Amino acid sequence: MKRYIIFLLLAVMMLPGFANGKYTLVAEAPSAVVKGDQFRLSYVVNTSSKVKDLRIASNIKGFSILMGPSRSQSSSTQIINGKVSSSSSITFTYMLLAEEEGTFNIPAATITVDGEKIISNSLTIKVLPPDQQSLSSSSSSSSGRRGSSSSASGEITSDQLFVTATTNKVNVYEQEAILLTYKVYTTVDLRGFEYVKLPDFKGFHSQEIELPQKKQFSLEHYKGRNYNTITLRQFLLFPQNSGTLEIAPARFDASVLRQVHTNDPFDAFFGGNYVSATKTLMTPTIKINVKALPSPRPDNFTGAVGSFDLSSSINKDELNANDAITYKLVLSGVGNLKLVSVPDITFPADFELYDPKQSDKFSVTTSGLSGSKVYEYLAIPRHAGNFTIPSIELSYFDTKSKSYKTLKTESYTIKVNKGKEGSESAGYSDYANYEKESVKVLASDIRYINLGDVKYMAKNDFMVDKLSYILWYVIPAVLFIIIFIVYRRSAQENMNIAKSRNRRANKVARKRLKKASALLKEKNDELFYDEVLRTLWGYIADKLNINTAELNKDNVKDKMLAANISEDMVNTFINLLNECEFARYAPGNKEEGMDRIFRSAQDVILAIENNIKLK
Repeated sequence: MKRYIIFLLLAVMMLPGFANGKYTLVAEAPSAVVKGDQFRLSYVVNTSSKVKDLRIASNIKGFSILMGPSRSQSSSTQIINGKVSSSSSITFTYMLLAEEEGTFNIPAATITVDGEKIISNSLTIKVLPPDQQSLSSSSSSSSGRRGSSSSASGEITSDQLFVTATTNKVNVYEQEAILLTYKVYTTVDLRGFEYVKLPDFKGFHSQEIELPQKKQFSLEHYKGRNYNTITLRQFLLFPQNSGTLEIAPARFDASVLRQVHTNDPFDAFFGGNYVSATKTLMTPTIKINVKALPSPRPDNFTGAVGSFDLSSSINKDELNANDAITYKLVLSGVGNLKLVSVPDITFPADFELYDPKQSDKFSVTTSGLSGSKVYEYLAIPRHAGNFTIPSIELSYFDTKSKSYKTLKTESYTIKVNKGKEGSESAGYSDYANYEKESVKVLASDIRYINLGDVKYMAKNDFMVDKLSYILWYVIPAVLFIIIFIVYRRSAQENMNIAKSRNRRANKVARKRLKKASALLKEKNDELFYDEVLRTLWGYIADKLNINTAELNKDNVKDKMLAANISEDMVNTFINLLNECEFARYAPGNKEEGMDRIFRSAQDVILAIENNIKLK
């Protein structure tokens, strides 16, 4: 009986639209193509039955329809922890030809599903011009237009692979945000970057913009050629002083898979021989002209540059003495918000004030550093009466109007009533009428006399004659001598940098492998392979005292052999590096080899450690 119930549930769950409760039609196409290229335009509907009458625009400006629609269907059912989920879809595919340069819109399509008319999203596609050099060469092909060409010699040239560093402005005021973007342009098979060295941004306060971990190439026409591009890093820079500041060059060591032509007929049959190569890319120096903020500066100017708002509030305007009141101050906007401080708030003298609680919420995007700073002040009035919390003013430099603007909060009148007679919140102005507990609350410097039992000491009883007194001096002295000897020995060992790096190499590697193990459990393949590579490179650099500038495979191999490490072990280590690098950028399912690579990294580090100890 249970078996029939399970089959019945599966049949119900596979009914079209049951899981989602809503049908959708999604249009998919590349965001950029090259003039003269063909590409696919797909429409995916999330059901597999009762679908008819797909209608698209018969005449799409900038494109011609070569073929379609072709129809394909897919479905899947999953049972996870006893929960059944199913999905099905139909994909309609058209083949289009880009005929004109420019930016064009593909209108929304419609389809009828179970008697209901569904409308898709529209698409915007940018059509790029072909490569200029491809147009001038009779031997050019469509692959050349797409930017997959390589030089005849097989060497990677500067116009095939380079990194640009650009800023959205070069003339700014102090503390005005600058967007710095590092972007790679390639026409070769770029596998990744083995080493990246960014400048220290001297003279700037920097904030990095978080980019998606899994980046995808996009097509871009640049200086007459079409390149595959990816934005590598982005920063917001805030110049801290006026004058001409420089953004130093950045270094990127790119790993490229390039083709080497040989006379071997087997290589020619299988498309040539491919080898991994490294090319160092340097960005140019960027000069930023920073103007000083205009003078005179307002007295209440605390360095805020951008566009800001200032607001305040209180939780109540009437209370009893010794009750608490909360004053909230909120500074929000876009600009150098992290570097801005708010003016001090002047509370009445009768208020006992506590340190404010500050909470910050920032967002770093290409539009700037935005967010808010919230300050919450807790104040306790100690006497009855009417009091005023004055307004505060904050001036900032508005980069749009290039002038100073002043923000002002409102003032608040607080009515403080007397508390109940004889309680902690009595609030009397006459100190003679305070109860004993009231004096304690006010933290007065007057304390009541202790009326408890008093312990007396005999006249001839001296503490200096007791053993405990002597030990109070002897024990600290002995501990000081022991600590001094241990610390001195540790300092002498740490002075030997090579010995210190060698000693802690295995410990550092274990910590990194622990982090890699966590990434393995999360199945985060990209960060996992990065962490394993950092573990292997870091371990061998510390163990053999290799400088970062000399850290490459050939040099590491020579150093390992010079350290009397067996050749088999050296080859195993180098092969593991190559395998990690390949798995990091290779397509397909990367999770299958993660366990094996993790165990191999543990084994090779342990083997090298034991080999060196035996030597």
